[in-house]
Amino acid sequence: MASIRRPALAAAALVAALTLTATACDPQDEAGGKPDSTADHSNSDLAKGLKERLRGLGVDLEKWKGGAWKDWDRDNWLREASDFINPIIDNLWDPERMHKAKDPANEVNPEALNEQGVTDPVPAPVTAKPVPTPYHENAAPVGKVFFDSPKGAMVCSATVVKDPKNPGKSNLVWTAGHCVHSGSDGGWYRNIAFVPSFNDTGVEPSQLSSTPREKIAPYGQWWADWASTSSQWISGGSNSGGEGAPYDFAVLHVQPENGGGKSLEETVGAALPVEFAAPAITELDTMGAWGYPAAPPYNGVKMHSCVDNPSRLSIKAGLPTMYRIGCTMTGGSSGGGWFAPQANGQPALVSNTSIGPASGNGWLAGPRLGSEAKAVYTAVSDKFAGN
Repeated sequence: MASIRRPALAAAALVAALTLTATACDPQDEAGGKPDSTADHSNSDLAKGLKERLRGLGVDLEKWKGGAWKDWDRDNWLREASDFINPIIDNLWDPERMHKAKDPANEVNPEALNEQGVTDPVPAPVTAKPVPTPYHENAAPVGKVFFDSPKGAMVCSATVVKDPKNPGKSNLVWTAGHCVHSGSDGGWYRNIAFVPSFNDTGVEPSQLSSTPREKIAPYGQWWADWASTSSQWISGGSNSGGEGAPYDFAVLHVQPENGGGKSLEETVGAALPVEFAAPAITELDTMGAWGYPAAPPYNGVKMHSCVDNPSRLSIKAGLPTMYRIGCTMTGGSSGGGWFAPQANGQPALVSNTSIGPASGNGWLAGPRLGSEAKAVYTAVSDKFAGN
């Protein structure tokens, strides 16, 4: 006899579980791990190593910080997995520039999905709900990723995840591949920074410029000193998802813009485990997506969530089947974590927002994390083991 699903109860349990993980210290309390603004990151061993890597790639660090990063000539656009560079440029991401950042639309024409592998009927839209403020108490692992592309400043969503090689001291952030790399038609984006609990108290867009920076970025800004995505996304990803969509995930390793000794996990007080062996899509009762939708009717400054029963979406026969849920969140929520309860009742990250429909905003789809995703995650953890 088939089990009877209870999505309303499951949804409530998932939201409660995520809230319980958000036990971060008060961001204004220095004991909570607020980065030391007086620290000098320019003399760290990591920074020296970066300068050497930059020289090897023909990049002058001072010219880069002075504006050379704005050169998007294809010959200068680093593309390969080993070419990632992201020097910190102090105070680049001020509140006004963060607010002007646009969403990197990653949309697919529903007509292109007809009879492509295994696809369930389009789910009914689920209206995204605002996450209660302050965000550091209700969804501490969630934040926004800012980056520059040839089209200007862009924004995605992301999640703090645990680091198996640095338990309790993770500096890892999970997002979408299309939030860090352009895919088959380009290379690595630049000036990638993560802001956990962005706009913690949920002020309106008109108030951002007059709101103290510590309230917009209560735990500071964390710049990616490494990023990794799948080879499938690099070779086959596109702004319509493409064949890279089932592999549209990425892991960042970050460091605080102003230096400091505490890790991201210690600073925000939370990190989620990543589940690479989640049950089959048809066996999951509920799944929730969290993020900062930026395209209309949303404004990009407030966190929202959707919880629904997942269904199946196939981009192309022969490629892995993706998760799909009903959700009205729009661009800007890309990269935001999808969470499902574990056996112990606590949530784990099981996917991230990848694509949505080119017209309307009734559903979202994300990759099912398997061996490829685990390899990306493990490689970044190994690279920074003990750091």
